[in-house]
Amino acid sequence: MLSNTKKSVAAFLLIALASALSARAQAPAAASTNVAPAVINPWHGSAALGLTLARGNTDTTLFSLSTHAERKWTNDDLNLGLEGLYGESKLTGDTKSTETAESLHGAIQDNINFTDRLFAYARVDGLHDGISDIEYRFTLAPGAGYYFIKNKVSDLSLEVGPAYIFEKLDDHTQSFATLRVSEKFHYALSARSRVWETLEFLPQVDKFDNYIANAELGVEAGLNKSERLLLRTVLQDSYDSIPAPGRLKNDLKLIASVAYKF
Repeated sequence: MLSNTKKSVAAFLLIALASALSARAQAPAAASTNVAPAVINPWHGSAALGLTLARGNTDTTLFSLSTHAERKWTNDDLNLGLEGLYGESKLTGDTKSTETAESLHGAIQDNINFTDRLFAYARVDGLHDGISDIEYRFTLAPGAGYYFIKNKVSDLSLEVGPAYIFEKLDDHTQSFATLRVSEKFHYALSARSRVWETLEFLPQVDKFDNYIANAELGVEAGLNKSERLLLRTVLQDSYDSIPAPGRLKNDLKLIASVAYKF
């Protein structure tokens, strides 16, 4: 069952990615429809790996993996993200391990730039979290965004638009329309280090006491002169006002990992 859920999340994200690429390819980027949009940069991004082991009175393993990639054209850019977390623990004398973390999250966002600061976007999120009893949660979110700050050192943007969520919590399936408000901030501390934070709020349009709030605070610093090897620490907080039965509303994660920049 779990394997099928993960495959469904992955398949949905691949379909959404194909749709985004198709829409981007069909968008006019020049006066002539026969002229392909100019590529500003090839794919670039990073991949991070984290591993925590404890042996002795407790036998604990926690594994994290994340990757992000971006590509820019003349008038738009495509962002892809995927992250997974798995952990299990076993006390001395126990014969069976207990899962302590088991999640998979992916996101695809395509931005169409009208000016240097104003843009429209289409975003797809997919989430599976076995510990929180979220079999799946898909979010479709088009909207508009604006950069209040945009330079080589820092950027601050706000995204606003409608969204639609369909999910399965425990054995209960539901879908509903929401608003989506998202704020993103990045700041380069130096040529080899940066910090960032993001906030996202999704309230159900006809039931505002049902909402999801996501937040992330991260910092990373280069470990070598090439600036390709990074040490990264990320604090993530997810709040679901109406969680699955028997589950808490808030989930907090602190993840340390080593990343490679490409």
